[in-house]
Amino acid sequence: MEALLLGVGLLLGAYVLVYYNLVKAPPCRGLASLRGRTAVVTGANSGIGKMTALELARRGARVVLACRSRERGEAAAFDLRQESGNNEVIFMALDLASLASVRAFATAFLSSEPRLDILIHNAGISSCGRTREPFNLLLRVNHIGPFLLTHLLLPRLKTSAPSRVVVVSSAAHRRGRLDFTRLDHPVVGWRQELRAYANSKLANVLFARELATQLEGTGVTCYAAHPGPVNSELFLRHVPGWLRPLLRPLAWLVLRAPRGGAQTPLYCALQEGIEPLSGRYFANCHVEEVPPAARDDRAAHRLWEASRKLAGLGPGEDAESDEDSQPEDPGTPSSPSSPHPEEPTVSELYPSPQSSTDRSTVTRRIPVKAELEPQAC
Repeated sequence: MEALLLGVGLLLGAYVLVYYNLVKAPPCRGLASLRGRTAVVTGANSGIGKMTALELARRGARVVLACRSRERGEAAAFDLRQESGNNEVIFMALDLASLASVRAFATAFLSSEPRLDILIHNAGISSCGRTREPFNLLLRVNHIGPFLLTHLLLPRLKTSAPSRVVVVSSAAHRRGRLDFTRLDHPVVGWRQELRAYANSKLANVLFARELATQLEGTGVTCYAAHPGPVNSELFLRHVPGWLRPLLRPLAWLVLRAPRGGAQTPLYCALQEGIEPLSGRYFANCHVEEVPPAARDDRAAHRLWEASRKLAGLGPGEDAESDEDSQPEDPGTPSSPSSPHPEEPTVSELYPSPQSSTDRSTVTRRIPVKAELEPQAC
């Protein structure tokens, strides 16, 4: 009996150590008040996105929930208004798998919202499910859609500066390898899905890196954020039904709750003084080093150009001016009139790159002389 009790005690002690050192997330403290500021959170109807939106609403921000499902998005907006006591929480439709939907969202937002202080790309998928598309669905939802949305909203971000863009990535980026000759090829089978998911998360990290370079001096900063191991819908969405009852208790024990997963994205969105670390990757509320593939500036710039083509952006769409995108009279209906095709075809974006990753010949990096001390998040 004593041996049994000792074993149970050791197991509990080990669990406590693992929980508090690896699972539990430090709370984000950041800016206390966001009154007068506007934030957009994609995929905010559940999980990490909903908890992120809740914290922003509690701090007084006007929060736009950008979600695919109108029913779930409006229900989440109602819940968040009730829980936060902030009536400035609204739903706007956005389907990141559809470039037309991304453009329609941007048109509607720019015609109705005079500010954009925080843009958090939280929405994402880990599997194609039963959907079969003639393109890489995981890359489209996890990277190309957010890339296009950021590009279209950049004028408003610049006029609202200082402002921030947060891209929710994952530690899975460490397994990613981008093949630019097959970047948008359809994904078939679970093995390809695992690889494509890791590749899309690597694209997130490279996107934040290149975006920081493109926006240097504008007052807009950007960060890639790893939420940690989170017990969210993304984790169980594609698990067979018979297996879910077995995994739920395990997930509850060893994975973070969505509120914990929201802390690092919130840190990147709210923490003062991290502007010199624009373009970096954060985990557990502090900057973290990434593998060589995720800090390759040549690959980041190449991905930027490839993403422009896959997003259907023309050479004249550089989003340098906000003059033509000011909010219109609410009574004036707005509709996207873009001539760009919904599904651009890119057979081969670029020839194979040279092995060199000389940063000075590709693009100018933001100098970071010293890392900031990690603060309580």
